[in-house]
Amino acid sequence: MAFKELGLMPSLLDAITACGYKVPTPIQTQVIPVVLRRVDLIAIAPTGTGKTAAFTLPLLQNLDLKPKNDCENIGAKSSTRSPQALVLTPTRELAIQVFQSVMTYGQNLEVEAVNLFGGVSYDAQLEKLRAGVDIVVATPGRLRDLLERGSVDFSKLRILVLDEADRMLDMGFIEDVEIIINHSSKNRQTLLFSATFSDDVRALAKKFLNKPESMHASPQTKTAPQVKHVIHPVDPAKKMALLVHLIEQPPKRQILVFTRTKVKADEVAKALTARGFMCMATHSGRTQAYRTKAMACFKDGRISVLVATDVAARGLDIEDLSLVINFEIPNLPEDYVHRIGRTGRAGLSGDAVSLVTQEELYLLTPIEQLIKASIPQVWVEGFVPLNFDPRTAGKNTRGAHSKRAVKKPKNRKEKGRPWE
Repeated sequence: MAFKELGLMPSLLDAITACGYKVPTPIQTQVIPVVLRRVDLIAIAPTGTGKTAAFTLPLLQNLDLKPKNDCENIGAKSSTRSPQALVLTPTRELAIQVFQSVMTYGQNLEVEAVNLFGGVSYDAQLEKLRAGVDIVVATPGRLRDLLERGSVDFSKLRILVLDEADRMLDMGFIEDVEIIINHSSKNRQTLLFSATFSDDVRALAKKFLNKPESMHASPQTKTAPQVKHVIHPVDPAKKMALLVHLIEQPPKRQILVFTRTKVKADEVAKALTARGFMCMATHSGRTQAYRTKAMACFKDGRISVLVATDVAARGLDIEDLSLVINFEIPNLPEDYVHRIGRTGRAGLSGDAVSLVTQEELYLLTPIEQLIKASIPQVWVEGFVPLNFDPRTAGKNTRGAHSKRAVKKPKNRKEKGRPWE
């Protein structure tokens, strides 16, 4: 099937052609016609499936925006505009990615959009809002602040998109999300996208969506079939040395390394830099300017290794990223899926490598249950652990890392969240 068969208008088809896209992904084939019918939608879709374009393209069409070459628009003032569409995302990285998609796909349309997220000054964002916008792409925290200041009005909102809804709820944004939705027009189209359909997501959909259609782009816990998973058992004292060994192996390529905490991300990045690798760390403790710089440096090849926490697992969109290394196994099995979703995108192959100590072994069982696959263990010469018993898989041998020790935040202001 071609994009032109999905009912998209010429201005959008031209933008798609300019991007080099030829055939829509399965989720785009399913979602675009439904959204164009202006009905509510629940779409369960893992990362890397093309869901951003799946909702952005029909969203732009449903707003009835004029083409840029339309003579009637020449000289029109944007100050008369109020937000017609809102896309809520859990992280700044994802907000930036969605905003860029809006501007890319809307390049042939008279569209004004603004990106709202924390960590930067309010001034430029307020100036853009006052000038008038059609589309707002935002994170819940910053948008709630602006709503409470009376700086944004969603009374005429026509389309609301909740992107990565499960992640927003996991991060404690439920109160913010509900306040934002309650400030928007009741006569709107609501689209909810989520990698999983937890009880919390189900409750949110029941409360705010009107007779939604539902679809699963693929099994909600499935990782890309072209990604090769492997576990390397290792003693804790040798884990950093093993990471260095893996990075040094040919072929040379860009590598995304995941840790559980901000402190560990900085520690790993510092150690790799000291060993001569071009490396940076990105997490919620860094300023937005630094995070933006780190992503830009990684994308254009100025650094070869990016160390990140799970807050960056969703929203990182890096072309041809072929290797993800879990320096630490995530506490939540869903986060493993999201981390691995950074590679094997758009049908390309990828490798997912996990460095696992005896104390982390119990975390593998829920991951394998979630992805419905057994991950092979490969022993690396020179790094074979002295004490590693696979029979303890599924048993917590270290109370400090037990599931009981990991609790979801009650709201976005709660500090010390272990996955940041």
